[in-house]
Amino acid sequence: MPQFVSQAQPPLAFIPQSLNPMVVEAVRFLLPLWLPWKLSIASVKADNLDILVQLYQEFQAGNTRFLMAFRHPSTKDPFAMSYMLWRLVPQAARQAGITFKTPTYSHFIYDRGIPLWAGQFVTWLFPRLGGTPILRGKADRLGLRAARDLFANSPYPIAVSPEGGTNEHNEIVSPLEPGVAQMGFWCVEDLLKAGRSESVYIVPINIRYSYSSPPWERLKTLMAELEVQLGLAAMPDPAPQLLSDPQADRLYSQVLRVSERLLEEMNTFYSRYYHLCRPAGEEKTLEINGIPDRNANLAFQLKQQLDVALQAAETYFGLPSKGDFVDRCRRLEQAGFDRIYRQDLATLTPLERGMADWLAQEASLRIGHMRLVERLTMVSGNYILEKPTGDRFAEIILILWKIITYIQGGNPFDPPNLGAQTLHMAIGDPISVSDRWPMYNRDRRSARGAVGELTQTIHTALTDMVTQA
Repeated sequence: MPQFVSQAQPPLAFIPQSLNPMVVEAVRFLLPLWLPWKLSIASVKADNLDILVQLYQEFQAGNTRFLMAFRHPSTKDPFAMSYMLWRLVPQAARQAGITFKTPTYSHFIYDRGIPLWAGQFVTWLFPRLGGTPILRGKADRLGLRAARDLFANSPYPIAVSPEGGTNEHNEIVSPLEPGVAQMGFWCVEDLLKAGRSESVYIVPINIRYSYSSPPWERLKTLMAELEVQLGLAAMPDPAPQLLSDPQADRLYSQVLRVSERLLEEMNTFYSRYYHLCRPAGEEKTLEINGIPDRNANLAFQLKQQLDVALQAAETYFGLPSKGDFVDRCRRLEQAGFDRIYRQDLATLTPLERGMADWLAQEASLRIGHMRLVERLTMVSGNYILEKPTGDRFAEIILILWKIITYIQGGNPFDPPNLGAQTLHMAIGDPISVSDRWPMYNRDRRSARGAVGELTQTIHTALTDMVTQA
């Protein structure tokens, strides 16, 4: 069973950033040891470091402000970004004969909910590394104001993932949230109001992990364990003959079996206990040459099941089932937080406090449905078939492991180690926000269009970098 709170809590307090150079330097010193020991990252490579070297030089000269918009495939990404900025960028600068005035630190924006599951140490550490929090799913004015001020006025640039959260895929870019583009225009606006002339840029950064060697044996072992947890017989189905490599084809058969059983169990669970079924009349069997296409049917049923899981929470909170999965998840998260983290605790009678605890407990459980969906939204029926590499198999199988572990009440943030990985980062060409300011400043409609256009430009840049990696 997913973890849940037992009592209503005070409001989530804003945690102001308090960048501490001593803490940063301590972490910088430990990173080369931490990457291979705890994160299984055996080697690191970064392309186009000269772009960041030049940007930092221009930044420190008072000519530019910039935000780093990085891809977010893994919870390892903060360590990857830190290693690049604190070690690789200074090395590249020294090789180019460039001396920086101040260290190449940066601020970063993180989800205020992370310390809730990551613990007290992260609550203490993130602010001292320059992190500033923001609450997802609501207009967090305090968080936005703090991030906006850092972007325009801090002696260091800022980094943020425009995807909003990890998507568990190295070769798919999630839909981007518009906040990064909006922050860029706010920065231009704040500079103009202050009579300053710095140019504002957004720098796309791709982060990709790949296994040093395909972990086929460990993947087969992990799939066998998942089959046991789902009560599947040890004898696998005949290979679907969808992949040319027999080993990969057999493993894909197991992926299909586990995925189909998981969806079957979820459908039974939601229909029996929440009285929510997949949409009537939409059940169908997709075929190729008269033969059922298991892969296409699985993808079709997955989308239906995610909709049902969200409805289980939306019905309780009285929320409409409108928008895409990401929008619906954000609304649910905020509705749950409103019942768990209460503004009025000090004014409640003992009886009301008891009722508030009940509400908090049930809200935290209902959020569990949303967390389940979050882990599945980027799963594509064709992801492995398009490119049946060990990396793609590992991504999908680890998603399955995390879902099954989460449902059973385990820790989904501590997945099995499948072997050493290489980390490859690439810095893209800076995207000028200043050049787009005249359109943004025309009127409200133009402003919305400028934000949308800039968001799409960032998405295209990241997608191109993923494709070329």
